[in-house]
Amino acid sequence: MLSVLYLQFCNLSMFPEFLKSQTSLEYLDLSNNKICGAVPNWVWKKSLRNLDLSNNSLSFLDQFSLNQSLTSSQGSLSRPICNLSQLRTFNASFNKLSGPIPSCLGNISSLDTLDLQKNNFNGSIPDFAKATQLYWLQLNDNKLEGKLPRSLANCTMLQVLNLGNNTLHDTFPLWLGKLPALMVLVLRANRLYGPIKHVKNCFQDLDVLDIAFNNFSGQLPIEFFQAPQLRSLKIGGNKLEGKLPRSLAYCKKLEVLDVGKNMIQDTFPFWLEKLPSLKVLVLRANKFYGPAKTSEDENAFPELHILDLASNNFSGELSIGFFRSLKAMTTMTDGKKAKPDYIGDKHYQDSLTIVNKGCEIFYKKILTIFVCLDLSNNSFHGRIPEEIQNLKSLKALNFSYNSFLGPIPSALGNLTELESLDLSQNNLSGKIPPQLASLTFLEVLNLSYNQLEGSIPQSYQFGTFPNDSYKGNPRLCGPPLTKKCNEVGLGMQPPKEDEDSLVDGISIWKIVLIGYGCGLVIGLSIGYTVLNEMGNKWMDRFTWNWNKKWRRSFK
Repeated sequence: MLSVLYLQFCNLSMFPEFLKSQTSLEYLDLSNNKICGAVPNWVWKKSLRNLDLSNNSLSFLDQFSLNQSLTSSQGSLSRPICNLSQLRTFNASFNKLSGPIPSCLGNISSLDTLDLQKNNFNGSIPDFAKATQLYWLQLNDNKLEGKLPRSLANCTMLQVLNLGNNTLHDTFPLWLGKLPALMVLVLRANRLYGPIKHVKNCFQDLDVLDIAFNNFSGQLPIEFFQAPQLRSLKIGGNKLEGKLPRSLAYCKKLEVLDVGKNMIQDTFPFWLEKLPSLKVLVLRANKFYGPAKTSEDENAFPELHILDLASNNFSGELSIGFFRSLKAMTTMTDGKKAKPDYIGDKHYQDSLTIVNKGCEIFYKKILTIFVCLDLSNNSFHGRIPEEIQNLKSLKALNFSYNSFLGPIPSALGNLTELESLDLSQNNLSGKIPPQLASLTFLEVLNLSYNQLEGSIPQSYQFGTFPNDSYKGNPRLCGPPLTKKCNEVGLGMQPPKEDEDSLVDGISIWKIVLIGYGCGLVIGLSIGYTVLNEMGNKWMDRFTWNWNKKWRRSFK
C-alpha cells in the first residue's frame, strides 16, 4: 500500500482522484501546485502523519459538511481534521483559506508542526493546551484577533512562535518568557500595547525577538536585553522612549538591531561597535543627536553592512574615521555565493524592510547580499570625504536632506555596485562628475535641489533618469533637460551666500548711475525693472531655503 507520496511542483489544478482509495498514506506532499477550491473530506486519512498543502490556492478546508444538518462552518471543518490522531506536521501556508482555525488542531497531542501563515483565517487563536509536543507554530499574516491564548504556556517544547501581522490585542506576553525551548518569538504588526515588562532570567535563550510595529510604550528595561543568544532584535515602530540600554553590549551574538521609528533620545551608540557579529543597525526616525562618531578602533563594527541613521538630529561633519570603521562595506560580495541567513534550528530566515530607491522594500536575505548607508534627514554638514570610495560593496547610498556642500566627490564613480544614489536637498555645487557615468547598475539617481551647474554627463545610464533627478539646479543643462548648454549666462558662477549683500549693493549703485546718465524717468523705469527682477530671484532663493527648513522640522 502507498504510504509516501510527493507531488510538489507538478502543476496540479485539483486533488488526484486516486488518493480516494489510498488508506495507508502517512506522508502526503502536494505543495507548490495550482490546486484551488476546497480540501475534500477524503484527503483527511487517519493514517496521515505529515500533510503539506502549502503554496496552492485553497480557499476552504472542507467543501461539504459530513452531516447536512450542520450549518456551522466550525463543525464542518473540525470533524475530518479531528480524526487525524497521528498527525505530526500540517502545512497549509500560502493559500486563501478563510474562516476560523479549527479548534480541534489544538487537541491533537501528536502535532509538533503547524504552519497556517499567509491565509485569511479570522477569529481567535485556538486553545493549544493538549498540543504539548508542538515546537513550530506559524499563524502569521492572517486576520486573527483577540488575546494571546495563555494555553501556549503549556507547550514547553515550543521553539518557534510566529503570530505577526494579525490584529491581536494584548499586553506584552511576559509569561512566554518561561518557555524553556523558545528560540524565535515574532509578534510584529499587531495591536499589542503597554510597557515592555521584564523578569530576570526570561527569554534567555531567544535567537529572534520581533515585536515591531505595535503600540508598546515607555522606557526600555535595562535587564531585558541580556540574552546571550540573541541574534535578531526588532522593536521599531512603537512608542518607546528614553535611552538605548547599554545592556545590549552583552548580546555578543547580535546580528540585527532595529529600533527605528520610536522616540528614543540618545547619542550615537558607538559602544555597539564592539559587537563582533552586528550586521544591521537601524536607528531611523528617533531623536538621536550629536555627531556620528566612532572610536576609530581598527576592530570597530567589523561586520556592519546596513547602517540607517535617517530622520534623526545627528549633526557635524563626517570624519574619515567614520568611513574607515565600516569595514564590511569595503569588501565586494558575490550575491550568487552568499549563504542563506538562517536563524534557529529549523531554518528561520530573517528579513527587514529597508528604504531603498525611494520606497520601502522588503528584503529576506538581509544578512548576506544587501549593503546600505542612509544618513538622510539629519543636519550633517561639510564636504563628503573622498574616503567614501572605499565602501565598494554599497548598493544604496542616501545623503539627502542635509547640509553637505562642495563638489560631488568624483570618487563615487568607484562604487560600481551602487543601485541607488540620493544626494538631493543639500548645498552641493560644481559640475556632476563624469565618473558617475560608470555606475552601470544605477537604477535611481536624485541630485535635485542643490547648486550644481554645467552639462549633465552623457551616457546611456544617465539618459534613463527623468528630469526630476536634476530639478532645483537652474544652472544644469543638456539632456534630459530641455535647456541647452550654449545658452547665455550658463557659465556664470552662482554667488555665494556671503557675497549676496555685496552684489546687491553694487547692483543698486548701478541703478543710481543709470538714473543720472539717462534721465530720472528712464533711470527709475530701468531701476524698477532691475529691482523687480532681483526681488524675484531673492524671493525664489528665500522660498527654497524656507521649504528646506520646513521639511526638516517635520522629519
